[in-house]
Amino acid sequence: MKSRTEYFIHNSFMMALQQIVAMLVTFFIPRILLSVYGSEINGLVVSITQFISYFLLVEAGISGASVYALYKPLADNDIPRINAILSAARHFYLQSGYIFLALVFVLAVAYPFFAKTVELPAWQVALIVFAIGGKGTMDFFSLSKYRVLLTASQRSYVISAAQIVFWILTAVIVWLLARYQVQIVWLQCCLVLPIFVRSFLLQQYTKSRFVYVDYQVEPDKSSIKDRWNVLYLQLLGSAQSAIPVIWATVFTSLKEVSVFAIYNMVMSGITNVLSIFVSGLAASFGDVIAKGERKILQKSNQEFEQAYYMLITVVHMVALVLLLSFVALYTKGIHDVNYILPGLGFLFVLNGFLNNLKTPQGMLVISAGMYRQTRWQSTVQGLIIVICGAIGGYLWGLYGIVGGLVLSNLYRDIDLLFFVPKHITKLSYKRTLRHIWPAVICFAGSIVYFLWIPIKIDTFGQWVIYGVVYTLAASILVLAANLVADFQNMCHIGGRLKKFLVRTAHVRN
Repeated sequence: MKSRTEYFIHNSFMMALQQIVAMLVTFFIPRILLSVYGSEINGLVVSITQFISYFLLVEAGISGASVYALYKPLADNDIPRINAILSAARHFYLQSGYIFLALVFVLAVAYPFFAKTVELPAWQVALIVFAIGGKGTMDFFSLSKYRVLLTASQRSYVISAAQIVFWILTAVIVWLLARYQVQIVWLQCCLVLPIFVRSFLLQQYTKSRFVYVDYQVEPDKSSIKDRWNVLYLQLLGSAQSAIPVIWATVFTSLKEVSVFAIYNMVMSGITNVLSIFVSGLAASFGDVIAKGERKILQKSNQEFEQAYYMLITVVHMVALVLLLSFVALYTKGIHDVNYILPGLGFLFVLNGFLNNLKTPQGMLVISAGMYRQTRWQSTVQGLIIVICGAIGGYLWGLYGIVGGLVLSNLYRDIDLLFFVPKHITKLSYKRTLRHIWPAVICFAGSIVYFLWIPIKIDTFGQWVIYGVVYTLAASILVLAANLVADFQNMCHIGGRLKKFLVRTAHVRN
C-alpha cells in the first residue's frame, strides 16, 4: 500500500499537469471565441456558464460529506460500510441530477428575456443553455459517484488524468469548429462529447481497482447527514464564482461581462495552479485527523501554512505587476470594448490574494468535517458577496462587484484565523499571524511598485522575461521576510523539502 507521501507525489504531479493543460485551454478558448465570434458572444457563454454553475448547489454537499464519511471506513478497510456510503451517494446524486435538469430547462426558457443579444435569436440562446447544462447533467448521472471514491482514497491523480483528456478533446473541438466558423450553438452542443469520454475512463478505472464496490447495496443515508452542512461551504464557493457574473449580466452589458471574464480567467488560472500544492492534502490531513495524530497535524500544518503563504505572496506580487500587460497582449486586435482597466486589475489581484490566504485554514475545515460548525460564517460571507456585490454593481459596475468579493474574503480570512486554531489544531492564532504578516507586507510593497513604476511590454517574449526577473526578485524578498518571521519553521520546511525530493526521485525510479 502506498504511503501518504507517495499518494501526495502522484496527486501533485498529475494535478500540476492537469492545471497546466487546463490553464492553456482556458486561455485558448476565450481567445478563439473573441476573435471568431466577438466579445458579446464570449460574454454570453461566460454568463450562461456561471448561471448553470450556481445550479450545482442542488448537489447539496453530497460530495464533501461522502468523502469525509469514507475516510474512516477506507482506513479500516470496512467494505460493507464503504459500499453503503457509496450507494447513498449514488442515490442522492440521482435525485440532485433531476432537479439540476429542471433548473436548466427553466433557465433556457427565461434567460433570453433578461440577457439581450443582437447576435442570436432566442431559440439559439436557449439551445446553448441546454448544451452547457448537459455537461453538469452528465456529472450528476455518471461521474460524481466515482469521483467521491477516488478522492477519499487519495487517488485524485486518476481524476486529473481523465480531466486532461477532457480538456484536450475540448480544445480540439473548439479549434476545428471555430476554424470553419461553425455557429456557436452547434459548437457548444459538440462540447458535450468530451464529458462522455471522461466518465467512461473513470468508470473503467474504478471497476478495475475497486472490484468490491457495489453501488446497489442498501444505502446508508445517515452517513451523509452532514451534506446540508457541506452545502453552506458550497454556497460560498458558488457565490464567489457565479454571483459576480450574474450581477455583471444584470447591471452591465454582455461586453462588460466579457471584460470581467478575461480578468477572472487569469486569476482563476493562478488559483488553479496554486491548488496543485493543495491537491490530495485534504485527504491526507483527513486521514491524520481521523487517526487522532494531533502532533503530526500541528507540525505538518505549520510547515504547509508558511510555505503556502510564501508561494501565494510571490505569485500575487508578480501578478499585480504583469496582469495588465498580459491582458493587453491577450486582447490585442479586439476593439469592441476596452479591456485595459488598471483599477479593475488591482481589485482582481487583491481578491485573489485574500482568497488564497485562507486556503490552509479552509482545507483543515474540510479535512476535519467541520461543516456544521462553520455554516453561519460561510453564510455571512455569501451574504456579503450577494448584497455588497449587488449594491456595488448598481453604483460602480464591475468595480463594485469585485469590491464585494474583496470584502467577503477579508471577512473570511479573519474568521478562520481564530476558528481553526481553537477548534482543530489547538495552537495559538499568533502562530498563523507570524506567517501572515510577511505576506501582507511584501504584497503591500508590490502595490507601491504597481502604482508608481509604469511598464511597457510589446510582446509575449518580453512579458516572459519580465516575469522571470520579477519572480526572482519577489522570491528573494519573501524568503528574507519569512526567515526573519519564523526561522525555526523555515528550517523544518527546508528539511521536509529535502526529504520530499529524495522520496520523489525514489518513487520515479
